[in-house]
Amino acid sequence: MAGLGVQAEQEPLLGDRTPGSREWDIIETEEHYKSRWRSIRILYLTMFLSSVGFSIVIMSIWPYLQKIDRTADTSFLGWVIASFSLGQMVASPIFGLWSNYRPRKEPLIVSIFISVAANCLYAYVHVPASHNKYYMLVARGLVGFGAGNVAVIRSYIAGATSLQERTSSMANTSACQALGFILGPVFQTCFALIGEKGVTWETIQLQINMYTAPVLLGAFLGVLNIILILFILREHRVDDSGRQCKSINFEEASTDEIQIPQRSIDKVAVVTTNVLFFVVLFIFALFETILTPLTMDMYAWTREQAVLYDGIILAALGIEAVIIFMGIKSLAKKIGERAILLGGLVIIWIGFFILLPWGNQFPKIQWEDLHNHSIPNTTFGEIIITLWRSPREDQSEGPTGCPIEQAWCLYTPMIHLAQFLTSVVLIGIGYPSCNVMSYTLYSKILGPKPQGVYMGWLTASGSAARILGPVFISQVYTSWGPRWAFSLVCGIVVLTITLLGVVYRRLVAFSVRHGRIQE
Repeated sequence: MAGLGVQAEQEPLLGDRTPGSREWDIIETEEHYKSRWRSIRILYLTMFLSSVGFSIVIMSIWPYLQKIDRTADTSFLGWVIASFSLGQMVASPIFGLWSNYRPRKEPLIVSIFISVAANCLYAYVHVPASHNKYYMLVARGLVGFGAGNVAVIRSYIAGATSLQERTSSMANTSACQALGFILGPVFQTCFALIGEKGVTWETIQLQINMYTAPVLLGAFLGVLNIILILFILREHRVDDSGRQCKSINFEEASTDEIQIPQRSIDKVAVVTTNVLFFVVLFIFALFETILTPLTMDMYAWTREQAVLYDGIILAALGIEAVIIFMGIKSLAKKIGERAILLGGLVIIWIGFFILLPWGNQFPKIQWEDLHNHSIPNTTFGEIIITLWRSPREDQSEGPTGCPIEQAWCLYTPMIHLAQFLTSVVLIGIGYPSCNVMSYTLYSKILGPKPQGVYMGWLTASGSAARILGPVFISQVYTSWGPRWAFSLVCGIVVLTITLLGVVYRRLVAFSVRHGRIQE
């Protein structure tokens, strides 16, 4: 991962001088330049570990929850899954505000320490005699609270890079985040070799098994991350042209640093970018949620097949996202971030439009009422359940297909596999493009002032999207089927494209808006 920033580091810091910046002759020293990029790389690692912390246990939460507390049902599972995003949504503005007025080491170290403590709590949720499920709920919520440091990471990188470096650095950050989501389940699979029983350290009542080993690894990596931040991370801040700036975050002042005059931020552009970011994450969250139920209904896949094939699809999407993040940097230099954001939304719309059911072929009907094998009727947790159900829970997979209790199964045409895979590829191109461009634009719109609070609100809006997206799709899909569900998504994307078109000219960098740098 250290190599992700190399290309950006190779680029000239200030680039060609523009008329708006000719009066400034401050050149960054080689020592400052290397220190700045070492610090940014440490935050790439922190972003990666934050993503791993979410995904490393995502496939084992349900069986572990059943093991420690038999009273836990699928409804409670939904709360456990949502608690991560809820915790992150609450913590992001808090850590962002903290980072605006204090050295950013402080919120970073505190947030990682909270995650380490939460992972240790998760490893001990089997110990209490009762209410174990609530301890797991608290543990996952605290892990999410610690992940609120994403706002600090984005704020730091936005403040420590010039406009020329910004897109590349943000793309690298997203690539690290995507890589964490991909590798987390891989680590979980490796630990599955330990088995459910594992080994027990009686002295401290610690069980090391397939459920606890991943979080213990996460805690260990968190401690290493804290050490790296303490000894390597330094406070750096530059303006949009790359000139060093003074900040409350700086541990020591320099005579070469300048104070940037305060000017107003385009609040319409700020609010609009938050809305765009929310919609992008909302759409992808609902797509991830509906993936397994949709394929089981349309193609009569068993639970085992759905977990395997959809896991492969999600892994492929993750790899596709990393490739997009790496390639989008050069494209942004040619056509700009706004054009890529617009293009990405159009591609997403095409992807969901292709996903609409057409034709005269209908899915296989599941006539028996097998609750555990069908799409959920009431709760978000029951949607997620398919991903955790193990084929070993019963010897027969039972009938497969579209459950008869979903009335739309009888009159809605099936989505052909080629149709589905084409849609997946298009959404896999559009989502990462929109994701990185939305918060790259956001950081440029905010300009050189501390961005902690604003990045906190952006992260919170993303967390809210990951909570509301699954709830929305579960209700619409269950009641009305894929035709209505994906038609509504297409409508949402059209409205978003319209909003982007209305404010398109306002989504420009702070320095460009105030005439200090030419676009």
